[in-house]
Amino acid sequence: MQETETVIRVEHLTKIYRLYNRPKDRFLESLGLTRKRLSRDHYALQDVNFQVKKGETIGIIGTNGSGKSTILKIITGVLTPTEGNITVNGRISALLELGAGFNMEYTGIENIYLNGTMIGFTKEEIDAKLQDILEFADIGDFVYQPVKTYSSGMFVRLAFAVAINIDPEILIVDEALSVGDVFFQSKCYRKFEDFKRMGRTILFVSHDLSSISKYCDRVVLLNQGKKLAEGEPKDMVDLYKKVLVNQLDLDSLEAKTVQVPEEAGAGREKTGEEKGQKEKQKDLWTPAFPINPNINEYGDRRAEIVGFNVLDAEGNSSNTLEKGTKCTIQMRVLFHEKVKDPIYAFTITDLKGTDITGTNSLFEKTYVKGKGPGEIQEIAFTQEMNLQGGEYMLSLGCTGYDGTDFVVHHRLYEACSLTVVSMKNTVGFYDMNSEVSLLNE
Repeated sequence: MQETETVIRVEHLTKIYRLYNRPKDRFLESLGLTRKRLSRDHYALQDVNFQVKKGETIGIIGTNGSGKSTILKIITGVLTPTEGNITVNGRISALLELGAGFNMEYTGIENIYLNGTMIGFTKEEIDAKLQDILEFADIGDFVYQPVKTYSSGMFVRLAFAVAINIDPEILIVDEALSVGDVFFQSKCYRKFEDFKRMGRTILFVSHDLSSISKYCDRVVLLNQGKKLAEGEPKDMVDLYKKVLVNQLDLDSLEAKTVQVPEEAGAGREKTGEEKGQKEKQKDLWTPAFPINPNINEYGDRRAEIVGFNVLDAEGNSSNTLEKGTKCTIQMRVLFHEKVKDPIYAFTITDLKGTDITGTNSLFEKTYVKGKGPGEIQEIAFTQEMNLQGGEYMLSLGCTGYDGTDFVVHHRLYEACSLTVVSMKNTVGFYDMNSEVSLLNE
């Protein structure tokens, strides 16, 4: 069987920027007017290696400043590397950022011809593709207006329509789809599927972990300019979640390996120390992910939420959860006064504040004892995460009744965000996990 052709080869890629404390230091150093070096090196990329095979959809993920966009700009020739080599075998169409390759004074039509010419098409070839581009962009008569009058949404629609309809062998996309509306994004991803069926190659940078998991064949994980690992999308997303919450031991990873590091103790008996570390992690009441610095908290403080956490299916503190897996929301409540019948609750809302789901100990018919001053109650809600992939907010509360009056003892509104990663989304917020049967087959 013939080996699949390599269309992009990245070898020992390094990109160094010189940083200066003052603008005049750059001038002095460039003219050789000082013996002392006034700059310091910043490694945007450091000895990065990977290959892309023909027909693959490869995702690149990492935190802000990890070098994702820098790699794409070097591959497309926008930037030159400090060290290393890039080999590209195929015609590239790239959508790197809004404004790249467009003349803001030209109309949309004029920019279509400008971009096509830059890629190497003749006027006749662009004429043949023009109608497809216009139908995909679907911006109406605005295509005859100067691009500088476009909204960001119209701009990205046109830019992506040009990039994807000029028959590239390699398509490179950097976060641009986040600007378009949900219907346009759906159209773009359908085009991705068409490209994959046609055997075209896609290099894709995104913070949308659901899209990375769903569309990519392989994922490269970067952090602070270095490649940590590459492998199956799910494995790389799991590692990325640990990077986000500083729970990944970076020194233990071999940056050049394509093997996914195993969990500590996978495939062997865990040592007592490892078990102790795992239990200690589960007992933490301070999340390993960011807490909303602008939490809206209120209540009479007869009881106070003094700690909370979100645990994924592996028991790790994480606010990035995989759809279809178990997760646990837990909180720790300190009582300052006697409360006869406390109620513990959580609510998940969308980013607009609309309640999506939630429950409390009363709804769940859980018997809860009253607590007195100085006592602590720890409670955990464990459930399967069946929300659609997306961004949500988590609120927590301890409430109760004073006679017949409902009272709030302490509520943390929008305490933290939740990111749900999904390989399959259905309509609405919640997946009913339907099973499809063809009855006449």
